[in-house]
Amino acid sequence: MSRLEILKKSLEKKESLFSAKLESHFADVKSANGQPLNDKRNGFVTLNRWESQNESLRNLNQSIDKTKNAIEREESKIAYVEAVSSEIPKAIMDLVEQGTLTQWRKHPNFFFVVGVDKARILWDFDRKVVAHRYISAIKDKGQWALFRDVYNSLNAQLNGECHD
Repeated sequence: MSRLEILKKSLEKKESLFSAKLESHFADVKSANGQPLNDKRNGFVTLNRWESQNESLRNLNQSIDKTKNAIEREESKIAYVEAVSSEIPKAIMDLVEQGTLTQWRKHPNFFFVVGVDKARILWDFDRKVVAHRYISAIKDKGQWALFRDVYNSLNAQLNGECHD
C-alpha cells in the first residue's frame, strides 16, 4: 500500500470519527433542552462537558487539516517524480518497471540496484550520461557483480548513444 493510499484511508477514518463526535455533541446539547443550565449546582458540569466535546472536535479538525496537507505534499512529490521521470531515458525506466532498479523519490534521477547496498546509478541531466556513486562502498562480491552488470549494460546502451 502506497503512502498516498494510507493517508487517504486515514483521512476517511478521521472524517467519519469527526462526524460521529459532532452528532454525539449535538445530541447531548439537544437532550439537555436548556434544563441543566438552570440548575444552580450542576450547570457548570454540563458546560464543562460541552467545552470538552468542543475541544475534542477542534483537535480532530486540526488533525484532519494536517492529513489533508500531507496528502497534497505527497501528490506534489508524485507529480515531481513523474515529471522528472519523463526526461529520463526509457532504458532506465524499463529497469525500474521490471524491478531491477528502484527510483529514489527525494532525488528522482538517482537509482538503486535491488539487492545492492550503498551504491547508486544516476542520470546526469546536464551531460546526458549515466554515472555511478559510492561504488567503493560495495564490499560484497555478489553485490559488486550485480551492480557491475546492471551499470555496464546501461552504460553501453546510453553513453554509447550519446558519444556517437
